[in-house]
Amino acid sequence: MTGKVLPLRKCVACGQMIQKDQLFRVVKIDGQAQLDLSYKAQGRGAYVCKKNECVALAEKKKSFNRALKGLVSEEVINSIKMELENGSR
Repeated sequence: MTGKVLPLRKCVACGQMIQKDQLFRVVKIDGQAQLDLSYKAQGRGAYVCKKNECVALAEKKKSFNRALKGLVSEEVINSIKMELENGSR
């Protein structure tokens, strides 16, 4: 018997394929981007590693804007940084 296979997603900053639970998900719902900690929200999603370097690189390269095909507010980036500081899952 094999174990349950976790889905892989690509980090928008570093481009590595990583298990979904090791990434933050930002989702665009009705034109607004927001952090999706449940990984279940409907809408277009983009993933970033749970590392300061990747979050900073995604912010610098505007990777979320490109992946979500729209503007991602500074609030969303700050909420990811706060989750990192709080030692997210």
